[in-house]
Order: sequence, then structure tokens, then C-alpha cells
Amino acid sequence: MGRVPNVTRADAQAALRNPLAFIAARWTPDPRTVRRAALAALVMSVVIVVTGGAVRLTGSGLGCPTWPKCTEDSLTTTSEMGLHGVIEFGNRLLTYVLCAAVGWAIVAARSQKPYRRSLTLLGWTQFWIVMGNAVLGGIVVLVGLNPYTVAAHFLLSSALIAVATVMWQRTREGDAEPRPLVGKAVQQLVWFLVAASVLLIAAGTVVTGAGPHAGDSSEVPRMPLDWETVTKLHAVLAWIVVTLTFALWFVLKAVDAPKEPLARTRELFLILLAQGVIGYVQYFTDLPEVLVGAHMFGSCVMWIWVLRVLLSLRERPGPALQPSAVPAQEPATSASIAGPR
Repeated sequence: MGRVPNVTRADAQAALRNPLAFIAARWTPDPRTVRRAALAALVMSVVIVVTGGAVRLTGSGLGCPTWPKCTEDSLTTTSEMGLHGVIEFGNRLLTYVLCAAVGWAIVAARSQKPYRRSLTLLGWTQFWIVMGNAVLGGIVVLVGLNPYTVAAHFLLSSALIAVATVMWQRTREGDAEPRPLVGKAVQQLVWFLVAASVLLIAAGTVVTGAGPHAGDSSEVPRMPLDWETVTKLHAVLAWIVVTLTFALWFVLKAVDAPKEPLARTRELFLILLAQGVIGYVQYFTDLPEVLVGAHMFGSCVMWIWVLRVLLSLRERPGPALQPSAVPAQEPATSASIAGPR
């Protein structure tokens, strides 16, 4: 059995004052560990969206009729609440798994040497989005699944996915000034693609809010809009995104762009085609729950790849890409922390 290191009173006080600095002074994660932590947070941000969709599609939106407890008298679901209560409470529990994944990403980023403030800030941004969305999720339940709050809940989840995607990408880059790999005209085209994708996702929430899947077996108010009209608008926006993606791929080929932007654009185009097939099949088959869930998952994947296309337009070399670089540590909070490990 190895020798247990002595923990002084100063160590304990330092750990209480700043636990992240205390861990960072004693642990230097491998760059792959930081990347995996960021990827875990991204994966969980998608999982929570898909399971949230399952809550709605199974009519379990009010399986736990109040918040933060499941019922007025119980923190957890009860046998009387049946399967709907289990599904809704299970989705709430997954929020803690998401928090753990984001927390791991924050700790790993904070402990990396040399210290990268930008990565840590991205991790904390995810944390506060998760906290805000948890509160918003509670409001959704308390107002009886009002469709506008449900739409806001999904859009905030999309913001979480965006930040998690950026952090995952940044773990594989350095901190030098970004160097563009394509011209300004191509960059502007990609920004048009990003804007159209945001509109597409927002229109999707309106389709959901006006559509038949209310999220609960009882009557839940819907958005006072014609569902057929908003669905057709959503389809038009989808075709705009597909057209912009194809145009981008054509332009990148014409200007002999680097491999990375071309590969990401080609992948996005294939994802959009698959998403379009699912969308049209679900429309003409009266929205079977399985296909609606698959379409929600595809929406998350599409959004990630749109951002990956945007981020592939530049490169950021730097010390973070060189694991052999000498660690640059921050000042320790106590003499014992500054000592040998």
C-alpha cells in the first residue's frame, strides 16, 4: 500500500476556498482526457434533448406534475404515477448526469497545463446554461407545458449544444490567433448557412408547438397557428439550408479549399439528406413517435455539423497542440500546494 500524503490545515483551507485550483495543482490531465471530457459533455447535451423529446412523445410531460419535487409529497416518482412518472423523473435524473459531464469538462480544462482560460470559460458557460435550462424546465411543468416555454427550453438546449461543440473543437486547437483557410466570400456564405440553420431550428420548435404531440395525454394548449402552414415554412427553410450547403461544397471545390472544410461540408450535406428523408416520411405517415424522435436527434446532429463547418474554416496552432510544452502553472494558494507532488 502506497504512502498517503499528508494533508495540512492549509491544504484543507485552500481546497475549500478554491477546489478547482487545489485539484489543478495536483493533477495534469492528458490532452486526450480533456478532449474526452469535452466530448462527454457534448454527447450528454444531445442525450438530454433526445430523452426530453421522449418525455413529450410518450405523453409524459406532466408525469411529475410539479417541480422541483415530483409530487407535492414526494421528491421521486411513486407507483401510482405509473410509466409516465418514471419517464419524466428519469429525464430529470439525467440532468444530474449532464451536470457531472459538464463538471468533469470544467475540472479537466482548469487542470490542463498550460492553463487555458478560454476552455474553462466555455465549460462554465455550459454549466450556467444547464442551470438556467433546469429552472426553465421547472417553469415548463408549473405552467402546464405552455408551448412557448417548451420552445424556449429546446432553444436553450440548442445553445448548450453550440457551446459544447465549440469547446470540443477548441480542445484540439491551440490559443494562437486563428488563421483563415478560406476567403472572406466563403466565410460569409457559411455565416448565411449558420443563420438559416438557426431559423430552421426555431421554425421546428413552432411546428412542434402547433402540432399534435403536446407532451401530455391531457389537453395542452398549442400555438394558435395553422400546423400545415408552419410545416411548409419549415420545409422551405430546410431546402434553403440544403441549397446553401451544396453551394458551399461547390465553391470549396472550385477554390481548391483545404481538406477539412470540404470534408465537414460533405458530411453535413449527407446528414441533411438523411434528415430530409426522415422529415418527409414522418409528415406523410402522420408523425409516428419513433420518426419524430429520430428527427429531433437528427436536428441536434445537423446543428453540431453546421458549427463544425464554421469552425473548420480556420486553424489555431499553438502550445496546446504540443503536449511536451513546459507547463505554465498559476500561483498556488498555499505553500503545500506549491510543493512537489
